[in-house]
Amino acid sequence: PGPASEGQQVPDKETKATMGTENAPGDKASPDPQDVQPSVFHSIKLFVLCHSVLQLAQLMISGYLKSSISTVEKRFGLSSQTSGLLASFNEVGNTALIVFVSYFGSRVHRPRFIGCGAILVSLAGLLMTLPHFISEPYRYDNTSPENTPQDFEASLCLPTASAPAPAPSNGNCSSSTEAQHLGLVGIMFVAQTLLGVGGVPIQPFGISYIDDFAHNSNSPLYLGILFAVTMMGPGLAFGLGSLMLRLYVDINRMPEGGISLTIKDPRWVGAWWLGFLIAAGTVALAAIPYFFFPKEMPKEKDELQFRRKVLAVTDSPARKGKDSPTEQRPGESTKKQEGPVQIAPNLTVIQFIKVFPKVLLQTLRHPTFLLVVLSQVCLSSMAAGMGTFLPKFLERQFFITASYANLLIGCLSFPSIIVGIVVGGALVKRLHLGPVGCSVLCLLGMLLCLFFSLPLFFIGCPSHQIAGITHQPGAQPGLELFPGCMEACSCQSDGFNPVCDPSTRVEYITPCHAGCSSRVVQDALDKSQVFYTNCSCVAGDNPVLAGSCDSTCSHLVVPFLLLVSLGSALACLTHTPSFLLILRGVKKEDKALAVGIQFMLLRILAWMPSPVIHGSAIDTTCVHWALSCGHRAVCRYYNNDLLRNRFIGLQFFYKTGSMICFALVLAVLRQQTKEARTKESRSSPGLEQQLLVSEPGKKSEDSRV
Repeated sequence: PGPASEGQQVPDKETKATMGTENAPGDKASPDPQDVQPSVFHSIKLFVLCHSVLQLAQLMISGYLKSSISTVEKRFGLSSQTSGLLASFNEVGNTALIVFVSYFGSRVHRPRFIGCGAILVSLAGLLMTLPHFISEPYRYDNTSPENTPQDFEASLCLPTASAPAPAPSNGNCSSSTEAQHLGLVGIMFVAQTLLGVGGVPIQPFGISYIDDFAHNSNSPLYLGILFAVTMMGPGLAFGLGSLMLRLYVDINRMPEGGISLTIKDPRWVGAWWLGFLIAAGTVALAAIPYFFFPKEMPKEKDELQFRRKVLAVTDSPARKGKDSPTEQRPGESTKKQEGPVQIAPNLTVIQFIKVFPKVLLQTLRHPTFLLVVLSQVCLSSMAAGMGTFLPKFLERQFFITASYANLLIGCLSFPSIIVGIVVGGALVKRLHLGPVGCSVLCLLGMLLCLFFSLPLFFIGCPSHQIAGITHQPGAQPGLELFPGCMEACSCQSDGFNPVCDPSTRVEYITPCHAGCSSRVVQDALDKSQVFYTNCSCVAGDNPVLAGSCDSTCSHLVVPFLLLVSLGSALACLTHTPSFLLILRGVKKEDKALAVGIQFMLLRILAWMPSPVIHGSAIDTTCVHWALSCGHRAVCRYYNNDLLRNRFIGLQFFYKTGSMICFALVLAVLRQQTKEARTKESRSSPGLEQQLLVSEPGKKSEDSRV
């Protein structure tokens, strides 16, 4: 509702702005000094630059959590369902307030509202880092007493009599400890909600402000630049995550003896909080100029020179086709003043809330609008789940580090999305597609997307054989050959310090579970290798290596992600044509509200529930949970085949739903076209021939939207 309904207030502002600069600032300001010495902040070009930087930083901070979701899970013992809920809380505050943006419209000082929203986003980013500073340092081996080095004697197989007998993990759990953990997680939920609330005014007010005061011919170009720069935000978030997660989480409070972990260790936790600090600082700096922009500024008078040169090269008919709509725009907007959306500024808040459900139901009665929105709900659900859990999926499925997973996604997936959106818009413009043509393009894009998604079910790595947890038929012998080998040890069931038997490729949860009683450190040129020896549960009494077993198929991650990126690009072909279908599927006076309702439904039906649904599906594939105070915490091991089939299957389900909706849209549009032609031919027998002659002009008119 925000950007669209505000955009319809343009005529009033245009009238004010073109009367001269004396009316632009308002009645309080003196006109003459404004004319003589215009402020640098009375430039719409500067506003476009500042807003591009701000939206880039805002998307970077909101997307950063997704790049470090698996790290936050490990650090605070969260399930994927809980972390998915945490990611979706960004949309809760946003959805709750976005409807009221259309009510406030241009009544408020839009630049200052944008600045205040950005400051709130920055504070929310700082709040996200608070749990790191008020929590205890990360202990990657919770079985080790505080006065002994982690990873040393605590994980070894010692006789029950001589063992230090550390207390079980739930023995250290008091009501205050559990309350502290809930408090830390609660802080992150509040921070995510505030991130959404702060982002409410930024995009709608910014777009309407640019549209109001930019030259009619320059406004589409400015908005195109804005969206192009903004789309780089999530990619930068994953790049930032890749850098930050290479640093240890407690880099600001390292233990005296250092740590014995490497980045490839499954217990490694990166400095997830540092990215939030950097992104929050960037948003705060980008917010400063907004407190100096005026509430209204003189409308831009001149068309950009390089745009004139580009138009001079094009054919004159094409130029007329492009320029005529923009010239008619003020009059067209004036006609739209009579639409129901324009009543909103004259209503009180209570009246606006009362009338909104009625208008919502009226808009949903358009079959094309409803089907296209349902299709976009499916696509957005796919995007929300993929964006939130794709890094974790790549880590677990291909046994790569979180840093490398983020680097691949930032370099491959997000550029392909931008390419898909641009190519889709270019095809609509180049082919002069009308509503039927747009629906055909959407259907074709989704069919190709489904086709390239099929191989994803078969590209992946098998699960490691974990002694005592996974039992694969025909696998190498493991713990089951020595059922009583651990009886003399005092192993804790919730310890986690994985070791690997390289000869059989069997992994053990701790050296104690492998029956190892001694530890050897072998120094090499660049790094030291840790071995555990005297292992009673290992065939041949071979030494075992510290860390998880290496995967033989990690190289498959690149072709897998290339197919994912190709599918994403094909799905994004539908972005522009589906948006045009929404504009063409409702009455002229309902377009503004239809766009607002579209974004509201996408948030409620897709961006909020989808991360939770995907997280729940991932949790069902877990085969070994870590315990915290007797409750399930983070998952240690997954069944990789189940994980791949359910995660990719859920994506495939949403893609199929989107394709079916686009097929129904095409059927409805063809039926409507057929009925319209039949009706017109009955009323006027000679009209059918006129329709055939005027068809090319109609296509050209449709493509201008």
